[in-house]
Amino acid sequence: MLNKKLLALITLTMLVISALAVPVSAQSSNELTVIGKLAIVEKTIYGASQTGALVDRVNKLEHDIYGKETREAVLPRVDKLYTYAQETSQESPSLMTRLNAVEWMLTHSVSDSPIKTRIENLEKVLNGSPSTGPLEERLSKLLKVAYTEGQFEVAAATLPKDTLIKIKTLSTLNSKQSRVGDTVALGVAEDVFIGGVLIIPKGARGTGKVVKVEPSRNFGRDAKLEISFNNVAAADGSLVDTFLGEKAKEQTKSMAKAAGASVAGMVIFGPVGIIGGAFVNGNDVSIPIGTQMYIQTKDNAEIYGIKVK
Repeated sequence: MLNKKLLALITLTMLVISALAVPVSAQSSNELTVIGKLAIVEKTIYGASQTGALVDRVNKLEHDIYGKETREAVLPRVDKLYTYAQETSQESPSLMTRLNAVEWMLTHSVSDSPIKTRIENLEKVLNGSPSTGPLEERLSKLLKVAYTEGQFEVAAATLPKDTLIKIKTLSTLNSKQSRVGDTVALGVAEDVFIGGVLIIPKGARGTGKVVKVEPSRNFGRDAKLEISFNNVAAADGSLVDTFLGEKAKEQTKSMAKAAGASVAGMVIFGPVGIIGGAFVNGNDVSIPIGTQMYIQTKDNAEIYGIKVK
């Protein structure tokens, strides 16, 4: 009997660890666990997942967002919080989409800070200090400042494959210091529109990864730094898969020439993007924060954009 109980406990522990170990960004909403959904909402609102009993975490989110706690069972409450914060439809924009619409209309850019911080920052700019009360109520007030009667429209749109996106690096990259597996932070440098619909706003964040580093070696062999440019966030909060393709490389070279920058030492090649000698310091590769370039979308992407024209 004791062995059976012990086996059951070990099995349960392994299942929990497996559920927590799967990156939530790689899962669809239908595949996410309850804990995974809750962690995403907490990170979206506060910047990090919280600790404590599940019911206490749900209570805190509901209180901070709605101003009150609901009386339903915990699991459907988590589903509702996730849908409210993350999922957009034409009739019901998510909390993230509405905040992106407000921030972009007021500043023509969006930030990657947690939702709570972004709302506080907008209130400081408009009123001199952050307000109090539920986030839903405070966002509704900001919407009324940004849009007539607080109303804006979202529209379903298809972002075509190979659409160019101008980005800038937000991480320092150096062949001496960078390591394989390092996350590379990216920022969208220019809005992407389809017609009058904002699909990817300026300031939206993206991510890449250092996948190969070769230091400089004897006999004049220069260092190499290989980076994958994985995704950027759209106006509705969804992630758009991206890469450094031939179209993006040519546009980057054209941009450098137009700016009068030397491209003689700039070499961009490979399926995921190897940048070697873009900024040469001796034989080492150094790509400073703020370096601009182009990437492109991997496939067609269905996005709920924000009508702005």
